[in-house]
Amino acid sequence: MPESPYTLIYQDETTSARIGKLQTAHGVVNTPIFMPVGTRGTVKACTPQMLSDQIQAEIILANTYHLYLRPGHEIVQESGGLHAFMGWRHPILTDSGGFQVFSLGPLRTISEEGVAFRSTIDGTEHFISPERSIEIQNALGADIIMAFDECPALPNDYAYLKGSMEMTLRWAARSKAAHQKAKYCRLNPDQLLFGIVQGGMERDLRQASVDGTVSIGFPGYAIGGLSVGEEKDLMYETLAYVAPLLPEDKPRYLMGVGTPEDLVYGVRCGIDMFDCVMPTRNARNGSLFTTEGIVRIRNSKYRRDFSPLDPECTCYTCQNFTRTYLRHLHIENEILGSQLHTLHNLHFYLSLMRGIRRAIRDGSFAKLADQPDIGALVKLGQLF
Repeated sequence: MPESPYTLIYQDETTSARIGKLQTAHGVVNTPIFMPVGTRGTVKACTPQMLSDQIQAEIILANTYHLYLRPGHEIVQESGGLHAFMGWRHPILTDSGGFQVFSLGPLRTISEEGVAFRSTIDGTEHFISPERSIEIQNALGADIIMAFDECPALPNDYAYLKGSMEMTLRWAARSKAAHQKAKYCRLNPDQLLFGIVQGGMERDLRQASVDGTVSIGFPGYAIGGLSVGEEKDLMYETLAYVAPLLPEDKPRYLMGVGTPEDLVYGVRCGIDMFDCVMPTRNARNGSLFTTEGIVRIRNSKYRRDFSPLDPECTCYTCQNFTRTYLRHLHIENEILGSQLHTLHNLHFYLSLMRGIRRAIRDGSFAKLADQPDIGALVKLGQLF
């Protein structure tokens, strides 16, 4: 692995948007990129072949908390790591489990040492510390792993947000120390550990979090604690403030966001990596992204609509099936419906990211992002 895994390829002249390459142990990731979410070691309704060959996903995300509870990180490790376990040959990122643990509410107790919680599966008691989170992620063997952090609920008072942010910094240092200690015995010796910036919507706390996290030193940095219930304008305002504070020579990851418009705005601010369950969850619920807007396939007006889901789309679903048939599958709760819908939505998102990269390169990104013209960006991403 090179000393710095990230290479900046091109910087847009009028925005903070940029094109780069991120080197991992399982291949190069072209940024900006969207990572489909495979929470339990699978992107729901998709085979690895569909993801790589039809959707052209370059990297996916899996969830530490869920894999720890079942089947257990030891079993994944005995299988040869997450790549072998799920049959995925390309890069994987695992989150730290922090967000899932902290979303348990009354089922968890936070202390300086870590978090005690009850399993949502069987009620058994567990404890995850920064060291334990790193141990689990080392065993999973992902290419990129995350420092253990607290994602505080919003709204919250300033004193709590400050204390939480400061504890997250201490946990980040402990996460790095644990990761370095395990370097020569972990499954993937070239694992990249990213730090996470917290601080709610408070600018001074975000600045302090950036300063502290960067001083610890990581090969990449994530912005956490956004899209957790705050107003969209406030999220955008905070993102626009925080993103430029992060080092230019390292990848910037916005966690758990979001809509196509959110992705375009994030790229405009200088974000390189995104993940969100929205395209896959919406697909299973029959809410489908198209170049003309959202199609809710259950709607009765599609009962005799024999046109493609999106005439502008080149995905397998749109090239072979009508809205009438897709509605029929959804109404009947057929597994094929979830597969075709998921394939389309992920194809839409990945086409959007390819279109964004091409628009940055040819100088048209700022114009297309002003509106933003999602359809034009998706079409641009499907040209080649």
